[in-house]
Amino acid sequence: MPINALLQANELPPFGAITPEAIGSALDVAIAAQDAVIEALVRHRPTAFTETWLPLERAGVAIEALWSAVYHLHAVADTSELRAAYAAGEARLVEADMRKRQNRDLFDVLTALSTSPGFAERPAADRVAVEHALRDFRLSGVALEPEARASYAEMSVELSRLSTEFASAVLDATDAWSELVTDEALLAGISDTDKDMFRAAALAMGREGWLVTLQQPSVNAVLTFAENRELRARVYEAYGTRGSDQGPQAGKFDNSARIARILELRHQAAHLLGFADPVDWSLATKMASDAGEILAFLRDLAKRAKPVAECDLAELRDHAAAELGIETLQPWDIGFTANRLRQARYSVDEQAVRAYFPVQRVLQGWGTLLKRLFGISLIERQDVALWHEDARYFDVADESGVAIAGLYLDLHARTGKRGGAWMAPARPRLSDGDMIGVPVAYMVCNFTPKSEAAPSLLSHTDVLTLLHETGHCLHHLFTRVDRPSIAGTTGFEWDAIELPSQLMEDFAWDRDVLTGMSGHHVTGEPLPQSLFDRLSAARHFQSGMFIVRQVELSMFDILLHLGTMGSDPMEVIEAVREEVAVVRPPAWHRFPHAFTHIFAGSYAAGYYSYLWAEILAADGFQRFAEAGLVDRSTGELFRDEVLSRGASRPAANSFRAFRGRDPDNSAILKRHGLIVEHR
Repeated sequence: MPINALLQANELPPFGAITPEAIGSALDVAIAAQDAVIEALVRHRPTAFTETWLPLERAGVAIEALWSAVYHLHAVADTSELRAAYAAGEARLVEADMRKRQNRDLFDVLTALSTSPGFAERPAADRVAVEHALRDFRLSGVALEPEARASYAEMSVELSRLSTEFASAVLDATDAWSELVTDEALLAGISDTDKDMFRAAALAMGREGWLVTLQQPSVNAVLTFAENRELRARVYEAYGTRGSDQGPQAGKFDNSARIARILELRHQAAHLLGFADPVDWSLATKMASDAGEILAFLRDLAKRAKPVAECDLAELRDHAAAELGIETLQPWDIGFTANRLRQARYSVDEQAVRAYFPVQRVLQGWGTLLKRLFGISLIERQDVALWHEDARYFDVADESGVAIAGLYLDLHARTGKRGGAWMAPARPRLSDGDMIGVPVAYMVCNFTPKSEAAPSLLSHTDVLTLLHETGHCLHHLFTRVDRPSIAGTTGFEWDAIELPSQLMEDFAWDRDVLTGMSGHHVTGEPLPQSLFDRLSAARHFQSGMFIVRQVELSMFDILLHLGTMGSDPMEVIEAVREEVAVVRPPAWHRFPHAFTHIFAGSYAAGYYSYLWAEILAADGFQRFAEAGLVDRSTGELFRDEVLSRGASRPAANSFRAFRGRDPDNSAILKRHGLIVEHR
């Protein structure tokens, strides 16, 4: 296949052609084309939008067409060869991006465009795209003196490399540990479905028995259901020490030095750009004004939630001692005890709940919800190149049957696939006269793998995760912005990015919606009213502990990047725990060493975004509740005023246009049951 085929943003990625060998050649073409566009712009200095902006945008979109697919493969189908090609390519792209963003002549061309006659009358999206580009040039050091500019570029390349290495170490540590169980009695309490998962993992390795791994479904099964306390402790230690100097893989994949260097470089880069610290730098593109505002918000939440969390923990300790024979509750006992207490108090058996949510039935109900809310249908295609047998592709069609977008799904955990769940753009919306294309997204989860012996059964939490990632996907797929750099999730203020995702989660608490996503994997019967009622009654179970845990992670991120408490991540997280946490892991626990969100993702000095945006999501969902919940007119309003606008206007303005007012800050407390409304 010709190299240029890998760079076509108006066509779906040809995954079979994206080999490690092809990646470098395709980058040669794409980067050279962008450099040529920049050279021509600087030489001719056009001032018309179509002659200035569009060539630059097209060149960037071609690079993204390749790299979004390479990044995706690296995350879901990693190999040592692909990893090497990815690392080399990422370094080249950062260098190319720095060349572009630090080009003062190009900056002058775009500045002249922004002040040219007629620019003020262009569509808002055109103007905002140029304004954001100029801002990003400044944040990339375009105004620095040559030596400082070069230093900043070098730091950016090294930071990119370290982030890639950090994520790779976590993935390698996850895949490297396992425990083969040959005595089934050791798995007492674990469902037959989960044991089938363990058996399939063992068979895949050519072994007999049950293979416990550090893939998320495996860890959850053990820590939530395994009666054997020693097994829970071993899995907890292996998972909690990944990528560190501790635990069963001590030092083998240690991220300690990478963390130290990442923090050092982030501080140096922030200072070069004139920011006080990495937090100040991060907030230049976010809603929050400064670290003080964020910390005040987090500490207020902790103040409200910690007394509830302390009661939550006391209840777990009492139940563990009285009913489970656990005199001293340890962290590896918490998930198991919480499940048993939840079952005793609300008669919610997690295994029984999962039986009603085979993944295929969930997807059918999910499609029905999307049709009811937004009038779209998901039409699966078999003629699209994919990367694994688990992967699927759907056209997203409007009511007339026209494909307005596309969606890849990859829902199951496996070796070589990054943990967690995420959405990523695959293709942007394109409509610039030369290229026409619909937006396409990837949705990736790590649900229990399918097997011949049993279907993949989802927990209610998994259903929440599916709807969460759906919100992110819809944000990309419904965009009506023609400038890819500010369309959908791209360019959107990061501390509002979770608005659509967290809002969509709340539909999993609606009786009709959840029943429509259910069907017992043996009988086909929908979720019974009685079980739904018990699930609803348990909705806020342990909510205090959940909130303080999120506050803990958010404060750790901010305070570590402020540097006021030092740069040792373990010292900082222990200080934060002393202030807000109720659960204290053992001294050997090394959560920061696998915290990919802030060391290998987009949430550095921004993890607070989950809680910050939850205010918007919780309050925004009330607009649906007031209209009867699954209301088409409200869905269209949300689509028109939030999902379709991207970053073409501030997120706060989009929220106000949807809600009709500023957000109610108490909404997050109500969502978690910390404030009870009296009617």
